[in-house]
Amino acid sequence: MPSVVRILLIAGLVSLITGCSLFKFPGVHRIQVQQGNIITQEMVDQLKPGMTRRQVRFVLGTPLVEDTFNPNRWDYINRIRSPKGEESQKRFTVYFNGDLLIATSGDWQPVGWP
Repeated sequence: MPSVVRILLIAGLVSLITGCSLFKFPGVHRIQVQQGNIITQEMVDQLKPGMTRRQVRFVLGTPLVEDTFNPNRWDYINRIRSPKGEESQKRFTVYFNGDLLIATSGDWQPVGWP
């Protein structure tokens, strides 16, 4: 009977070790994880002062965050985690006056804006 217990104990330890993320096994494929909105400089360059909310949504997509306390601000956030575990985050914010685009801020800036 002790040999059965020993086998079960060894099998349990092996399954814990192989399932643990502390050990990095060579040859294991890890993917890049991207969350949020995909924003490019080309997309941002299409923005022009005075565009409507609908036009901005068409160019950039639905914002990740629409602030309920400030409806004139849309935040676009893009977070990427590399296979090595390194994270990077970029933000882009558009500001409206009523229904018209008046300003932007963040990691990208439209070309030709004042």
